[in-house]
Amino acid sequence: MIEPTVCRDMEARAGSLSPLPARISPPAALSLHLCAGDIYLSLRANCNTHKHKDKHKDKEHRHKDHKKDKEREKFKHGNSEHKDHSEKKHRDKDKEKPKHSDGSSDKHREKHKDKDKDKERRREEKIKSSHVDKPKKEKENGYVRDTSPAAIKSEPEEDNGFYPSPQHNKTSKREYNDEEFEYKPKKVKTEHDKKAKKRKHEYEEDEEDEDVKPKKKTKDKKVTEGKKSKKEEEERWKWWEEERSTDGSKWRFLEHKGPVFAPPYEPMPDKVKFYYDGKPMKLNAAAEEVATFFAKMLDHEYTTKDIFRKNFYKDWRKEMTSEEKSKITDLNKCDFSEMSDYFKAQSEARKQMSKEEKQKIKEENERLLQEYGFCIMDNHKERIGNFRIEPPGLFRGRGDHPKMGMLKRRIRPEDIIINCSKDSKHPKPPAGSKWKEVRHDNKVTWLASWTENIQGSIKYIMLNPSSRIKGEKDWQKYETARRLKKCVDRIRTQYRDDWKSKEMRIRQRAVALYFIDKLALRAGNEKEEGETADTVGCCSLRVEHIKLYPKLDEQEYVVEFDFLGKDSIRYYNKIPVEKRVFKNLQLFLENKQPEDDLFDRLNTSILNKHLQELMDGLTAKVFRTYNASITLQQQLKELACPDDSLPAKILSYNRANRAVAILCNHQRAPPKTFEKSMQNLQTKIDEKQNQLSAARKQLKAAKADHKASHDDKSKKAVEVKRKAVQRIEEQLMKLQVQATDREENKQIALGTSKLNYLDPRISVAWCKKWSVPIEKIYNKTQREKFAWAIDMAEEDYEF
Repeated sequence: MIEPTVCRDMEARAGSLSPLPARISPPAALSLHLCAGDIYLSLRANCNTHKHKDKHKDKEHRHKDHKKDKEREKFKHGNSEHKDHSEKKHRDKDKEKPKHSDGSSDKHREKHKDKDKDKERRREEKIKSSHVDKPKKEKENGYVRDTSPAAIKSEPEEDNGFYPSPQHNKTSKREYNDEEFEYKPKKVKTEHDKKAKKRKHEYEEDEEDEDVKPKKKTKDKKVTEGKKSKKEEEERWKWWEEERSTDGSKWRFLEHKGPVFAPPYEPMPDKVKFYYDGKPMKLNAAAEEVATFFAKMLDHEYTTKDIFRKNFYKDWRKEMTSEEKSKITDLNKCDFSEMSDYFKAQSEARKQMSKEEKQKIKEENERLLQEYGFCIMDNHKERIGNFRIEPPGLFRGRGDHPKMGMLKRRIRPEDIIINCSKDSKHPKPPAGSKWKEVRHDNKVTWLASWTENIQGSIKYIMLNPSSRIKGEKDWQKYETARRLKKCVDRIRTQYRDDWKSKEMRIRQRAVALYFIDKLALRAGNEKEEGETADTVGCCSLRVEHIKLYPKLDEQEYVVEFDFLGKDSIRYYNKIPVEKRVFKNLQLFLENKQPEDDLFDRLNTSILNKHLQELMDGLTAKVFRTYNASITLQQQLKELACPDDSLPAKILSYNRANRAVAILCNHQRAPPKTFEKSMQNLQTKIDEKQNQLSAARKQLKAAKADHKASHDDKSKKAVEVKRKAVQRIEEQLMKLQVQATDREENKQIALGTSKLNYLDPRISVAWCKKWSVPIEKIYNKTQREKFAWAIDMAEEDYEF
């Protein structure tokens, strides 16, 4: 490799060259660019070996001046881009050049004539070596540029993220300049950079140009590019293009570090007291910890509910000593206020932390994430969704859950079942403990599991939604819904015929299926009474949950639904139904009490078995997914308008999404900050309207000035004012659309349907068709989750 000092010397001498002869032809042309008094030299080398040799031979004999002759010979060496010359040869050549400059040009020409044949032989060898050794040279300089595009793409980090097209695998101008010259003038560098951008980064980053830019910027750029390359490398696994396993196995190799447990309890400071009946009382560590759970929730509505207080007190006493039990007999006499104030102060102190303290916590969290937040599955690094074990606390539940207030006990290593492959490095439990069990079951997707003490349900540590396993599950879910689309007409015809069946169980099943299809109701699972909140689904509806109206609000055969669905969300709807359904419902209600089941001859097991007979893989949830996705697609077709602005298109998408959320009863309570945020938004709208009014007045005044003067200055002023008005109008419209969207979504949860029921390929196709950035519909986490859909769907995709 040529040393930088030699390169600078060669560049300095290049400045004294006379114009090149016009006879030099393009196959080995030197094109000279003059910019700001500096010389930018670039060489196109598309050599025919014999022509290359003859052209340079002509140059040698045509130049009489020895200094110019030597400079030309130096460019010949640059043109060949030979790598096999050692640094020693370049130093020797640099030392020999002053000898030729001492008036010995005649002697030098004589030497060339005497050894003409020898020179030709050497030159030919150099040219050959330059072509043979070039890949080696580029590799030694930190670049890997194989002749095949596949080789280039396989090692993006070696190539700094630049992917040259196959036609540029030949010797390029940039390669020549990067190896031989250092361009110091900033102006030349800037122009060169612009050209490089236009060529879409066809050439490599110039190593020598680092001296031109500030070092900090160069470093930042390299770090950014390095991060980009790394990120692209991690995201490159397109699992959806690979063949899926057919033996039921979910993975072949699985290795992870296990879960992160909740930190141990830290006793309260001595100055913070618990009071019983007005007197301070010291509790044992276990009882004190449970007391802190209640103190943290003291201002919450839960602590005012009788069932919550009753369950808490019952479990709290289990942690007390016999002495404490004898003293504490009434929860109403317990004073947790000092504890509550202490935790509020702690919370406020965390908010007031210095930047350095926050950074320290952030770094620790990042360390835990890197150590425990990833696993190796089938030779790929996959993100784990929930690697932290939930800390102990008080159970809240949804709605009026009968178990709210009960103590969620601390999960220990002895409660955990680990799942990994036999040939992996098994996760180690914390010192002095052991796992409950270590399994090697590749038919399941969880990494660890345990049984929680409130409901006795099994909890799992699973992979992140962006992982292959989760993505495959989503993809399969939407493909099943698409299969339903092909046979849904047949299924609907069948359940309509079943309305007239002679068997009551078939009629009930057919009516329930009609509700699941038309209203997107959940099937509803059997529950033990008193174990969970009183929530129901379609199959578990009771007589008290519906009312029949032969005619209501000018509509016939109306059914009114009013019940608590999943998560104790109220479902209330008045819907007209077909006459045969209405008559059957009247029949089902006969001789029944309000607490009796509406479908007394049906349960979810019977329904799902029937659905499996209708279509392989069909469940009530598939109907919800199908109806949600098909509704979104239809709504987008109806609401889309090519002339709409970007904010208007996004509003149309949200309205289509809202229609689905209403269908699936995805409701939410209005956010606590809703009114305040709307007031702030309205203030912005008012300010923008005032700005628009002022801008229009200025435009009117500018037009009047131009009308009076008719000069270019006033004309330009009018254009500036007009653009200002347009800009403010666009900003105002954007704010108004935002306000409308926010108001309409006040009690609707769009996220649930978007992430769980809507085929993401519909949204991706819509974005591509209407030139809406995918970032406007899906955030970063959602884009990672639906990477398969973003890569797969084209603008003509149909669900």
